[in-house]
Parts: sequence; structure tokens; C-alpha cells
Amino acid sequence: MAEITVSAAMVKELREKTGAGMMDCKKALVEKNGDLDAAVDFLREKGLAAAAKKSGRIAAEGVVESYIHMGGRIGVLVEVNCETDFVAKTDEFHELARDIAMHIAASRPEYVSREEIPAEVLDHERAIYRTIAENEGKPAHIIDKIVEGRVDRYVKEVCLLEQPFVKDPDMTVNDLLNAKVAKIGERISVRRFARYERGEGLAKREDDFAAEVMAQMGK
Repeated sequence: MAEITVSAAMVKELREKTGAGMMDCKKALVEKNGDLDAAVDFLREKGLAAAAKKSGRIAAEGVVESYIHMGGRIGVLVEVNCETDFVAKTDEFHELARDIAMHIAASRPEYVSREEIPAEVLDHERAIYRTIAENEGKPAHIIDKIVEGRVDRYVKEVCLLEQPFVKDPDMTVNDLLNAKVAKIGERISVRRFARYERGEGLAKREDDFAAEVMAQMGK
């Protein structure tokens, strides 16, 4: 069966019906071959529509979690918010915040979400990818599409919420948060983070930080 082409209009309509995120709506439509009603049910079953309805609430409670990689080589601070102090004090919420801090240590995101990326950064990336495509001899009429595809891959690499979660690469960090929202019943969000690496910017031997972090997680 040919893969269904999901248009922006289809994604917009599904978002209006469910309030779910753009990427979640697109994924649901692809999963259900463009069937809008089936995609709505898919989002409800995953708890994503319910999560989205909570997105307008204020998430002013939460924790600032820290993670120090073995030997003090990498340090992370991350602020994870929820709606109530009761949830913020639970072991499950603290475990979530710590998992996110560990993920940041391993995966080196630069932004929380794509909305945080400055326009000039994206314009710079587009210019580079356009030059690459031209140097590769790509046909002029498809260069724009190639450039946008590569920019989208770049965004997914640098945005925390769109990165594959290190403990379960089949889901993104955003999927993890949505699953917790559906279970806990409160809005949960990552507000900000800072990642520090000892000697960053200095010439030194590179090794596999992600593998070390995964080992410490016990995976």
C-alpha cells in the first residue's frame, strides 16, 4: 500500500478537533492512513488528546532536578513543571525529572522545543543546506523540498522534545511527557535546562557519553 500523504490542512483539522500537538496529529494520520475519525480515536487512546486539553492550564509547580555524570564530567540542571505541589513531591515526578536530566546529559539538546530556535539560526541552516544541495547537483525544482527536509531533521536533532528518549528510542521525550500527563492528570512541561561539560571547547579525546549514561541508568 502506498504511504498516505498527510497535508497541512489534514493536520490542522485534527488539531482543531483534539487540541493535540502538530507532530502527534501528523503521526496519528499516517498511522490511520488519513482517516480523520480513526486518528481522533488513536490520539484519545494514547492519551494525547486529553493531554492537549490540559495544555492551557498553568504549570507553576515542579522541581529543578540536577544530574552529575560519573566523575563530574557532565552536569545538568533542568526545570520540570506541573500544576500542583502534591504531584511535584511524588517519587514518580522526581523520577521523570531525573530521566529527563539524564537524557539531556546523553543527547546534548540545544533547545527545549522548535519554537525556541531563533529565526536567524534556521535561516543559516537553510543557506548551508541549499548550498550543499546545489553542490550535489540536485534539480532546481526540488531543492526547496530537500532543504526543508534537512532543516526538519536538524530541528529534531537539537530540540529536547523531539529527540528519541534515551531509555526508549521508540518514543520521543514529548511522547514521554504526554504519557505522564495522561497518567497523572496534570499538565507537565520542561521549562528550561542547562548542560555543562567539563573542558567544553577545549581540545580533548571524544568518547561515547550516551553509552556511559545509559550504563548508569542500568539499561
